[in-house]
Amino acid sequence: MSSPAERYARFQDGNGTSLQAFRQLYDFDFDPFQVTACRALEEGRGVLVAAPTGSGKTVVGEFAVHRALETGGKCFYTTPIKALSNQKFAELAQRYGSDQVGLLTGDNTINGEAPVVVMTTEVLRNMLYAGSSTLRGLSYVVMDEVHYLADPFRGATWEEVIIHLPESVQLVSLSATVSNAEEFGEWLATVRGHTEIVVEERRPVPLFQHVMVGRRMYDLFADTGRPDAPAKVNPELARIVRDHWRFAKRDDRGPRRTRQPRGGNRIAFTPSRAQVAEKLEGEGLLPAIVFIFSRQACDAAVLQCMYAGIRLTRPDQAAEIRAYVESRTADLPADDLAVLGYYEWLEGLERGIAAHHAGMLPTFKEVVEVLFARGLVKLVFATETLALGINMPARSVVLEKLVKWNGQTHADVTPGEYTQLTGRAGRRGIDVEGHGVVLWQPGLDPGSVAGLASTRTYPLRSSFRPSYNMAVNLVRQVGRERARELLESSFAQFQADRAVVGLVRQVRRSEEALEGYREAMQCHLGDFLEYATIRRKIKERENQLSRRNRADRRAEVVDSLGRLRSGDVIQVPAGRQAGIAVVLDPGHAAGGDGPRPTVLTEDHRVRRLSLVDFPLPVEALTRMRLPRSFNPRNAQQRRDLASTLRQKAPEELPPMRRRRGGSPAEEDQTLQDLRAAMRAHPCHGCDEREDHARWSERYLRLERETEGLQRRVDARSNTIARQFDRVCEVLDELGYLKGDRTTEAGDRLSRIYTELDLVAAEALRQGTWDKLTPPELAASLSALAYESRTPDDVGPPKLPGGAAKEALGSLVRIWGDLEALERDFHVDFLREPDLGFAWAAYRWASGMSLANVLDETGFAAGDFVRWIKQILDLADQVADAAGAGPLRTTARATVEALRRGVVAYASVGSDAT
Repeated sequence: MSSPAERYARFQDGNGTSLQAFRQLYDFDFDPFQVTACRALEEGRGVLVAAPTGSGKTVVGEFAVHRALETGGKCFYTTPIKALSNQKFAELAQRYGSDQVGLLTGDNTINGEAPVVVMTTEVLRNMLYAGSSTLRGLSYVVMDEVHYLADPFRGATWEEVIIHLPESVQLVSLSATVSNAEEFGEWLATVRGHTEIVVEERRPVPLFQHVMVGRRMYDLFADTGRPDAPAKVNPELARIVRDHWRFAKRDDRGPRRTRQPRGGNRIAFTPSRAQVAEKLEGEGLLPAIVFIFSRQACDAAVLQCMYAGIRLTRPDQAAEIRAYVESRTADLPADDLAVLGYYEWLEGLERGIAAHHAGMLPTFKEVVEVLFARGLVKLVFATETLALGINMPARSVVLEKLVKWNGQTHADVTPGEYTQLTGRAGRRGIDVEGHGVVLWQPGLDPGSVAGLASTRTYPLRSSFRPSYNMAVNLVRQVGRERARELLESSFAQFQADRAVVGLVRQVRRSEEALEGYREAMQCHLGDFLEYATIRRKIKERENQLSRRNRADRRAEVVDSLGRLRSGDVIQVPAGRQAGIAVVLDPGHAAGGDGPRPTVLTEDHRVRRLSLVDFPLPVEALTRMRLPRSFNPRNAQQRRDLASTLRQKAPEELPPMRRRRGGSPAEEDQTLQDLRAAMRAHPCHGCDEREDHARWSERYLRLERETEGLQRRVDARSNTIARQFDRVCEVLDELGYLKGDRTTEAGDRLSRIYTELDLVAAEALRQGTWDKLTPPELAASLSALAYESRTPDDVGPPKLPGGAAKEALGSLVRIWGDLEALERDFHVDFLREPDLGFAWAAYRWASGMSLANVLDETGFAAGDFVRWIKQILDLADQVADAAGAGPLRTTARATVEALRRGVVAYASVGSDAT
């Protein structure tokens, strides 16, 4: 078989159309959807391809690469994560040559001016805002995994790029299967011009679904014998569930039984990880990925398989694995290997077993990916991050549980997540079928699993909203008004506008009905709508006064009850307890419903009263002394006190105190004026007045409803622009914007892309970092870059002292001031700085060994390296924004202090084939 480079050489000699020559580079025939999308590109149109994982949609992106090379233009291939960028760079560099392909990820800058550059989406966004010269000659941009724009934390970046790319650039958008691809494509057409929408729902490799119960594997769906019949849950699996529930319930009531349920199946149990490995190997279902939603559980699973003696490789394969691992890790500091768990990791790899999660060193993850792709590692225990773009297809995918931690709570796996995870099963050109397996757990419902497996699509929802950095960059480039218009073209606003289409239709129908009502109430004497409006105002005023009267009366009653004391004789004016009573307890502490006095009535009953019993204020008629030893539970004492009450009560009760003066309606001048206007109106004397009035009431009622609908429409319209206005008001208040231009402070903010961009800009402006050493600056910057996965589960963080601690305190104070300002302007962008990584950053920048830092802080190696690189990125931004001076020098020194050891060792997996 010829190599990719040899096939590319043939392509350069090619004949026929560009697409015909391009197809010669591949060992397989293109599917119709790939051909359709490539032809659209060849004809000069943008394209959106929505297709299942593993269907080969990246072929379309690669055709854009070829078109750029063929025509002498440039192509940027963007991905959501650095690991996928590294992987794509390796693939393209092998095919087209390292001189033709570059890489820009923040961690790596390789041949950045090449005609084809692979980069993360954030890098392209920053280039667009900076007006980078690298954009010159750009013909194509591929946005791989474009459905990431739904990500609540990073999704806005995709929309920023799509909106701001020059019109001359053809956009290739590659998405997972989403149910609203047409809607997304329609938006792309509005902002990018003619866009071909290509939707492929068929998987190239069929996927079969199973549930593993104990050591047995059952099909999830029954074989109906008819391909067009609706899927039904396997009745044998359903029976196992019922038997398990029945026998487990019976065992809960008594001693354990060894009796078997009907059909000879023992009570179901969850298979161990070693049993899963043995079953998959025995059934020929390797290589496989087992998704476990816990990093520690992934590592534990590897150890459990090793302790169980699982070995999935031959001796020659183990030797090949060891040789490859040693070559890829040769540059890692020898002193760090033990603390990184290198030897246990290598032993697992030699057995064909590995973990894959964000807590691993990036190099370790890359090695696992390469060995899995080569077929040497057979079983990978992974967190869901593996499913997010990394090219690691398998024959089988196993889900250990259908519940995962989402960062805030344990939540059920969604249909979209289930599809994304199981979509890895079935390797195109290798497997004739893929297999998705769910492990039995107590309480598992096969019907729910079937629902997840049957739901193939999910909607794409925008998470776009303007940020502070975005605002200053836009205003600096195009001015505030044009920036506002650009943001109104976002997918978020497009979706919001579409959501009000139905409401607008209702408003229009209501307006037509209003016109009919207006005709029906026409009066020959005058404008009846004007007359009807006066009548409505009279009714509203009367209701208002009535409510006010009730409120005032209630306040008077509460006030009068609050003055009662024990021994007061009162007249209860209403309710079942009406009559004379003596107050035993005034009940002043009754709560929000007002005082609730406890009284003894004339018929010697003890009752607790409420506001309902007092429509009018109450006053003490007289007072009587209560016996000190009075016990309301003693019937004789109650009779004696009631007898004394009757003797004390006045023979003639005074009249109940009424409100002084006339009624509120009689005294209200506004109401009197309205009534006079009504009587003076010409329509008041119309013989058909009440008939007209019925139509006018319908008109006014529908008018109110229509106004409510219109308010809902207005609330959803221009929402992004209104958010932008509020962001700009904050920046105006702080002096980052001045009218239609940015200030010097605003220019600094435009260079800072961290989530806490405004906190960083304020720290720059206030000189928070001016006198820090590199380790102290690293500690301070960590509070803006780092965010704990479980902030509520840890105690107070350990902090460096001196100037570093003061700087951290200043950042928290700055954030507090900004949060208060945000509340005033009704925006919410800034989370509290997280101090949990400050000590680790400080110690590493101070030169401490990796072993000691990890031992002191408890961070996993992969997490540690990832957060240090985030701080590196921010330190570079601070150096750029600070301008010439001591802080820039300190920031550059901070970068050098952090970029050492395992952090400096950046691999791009150049031999990942």
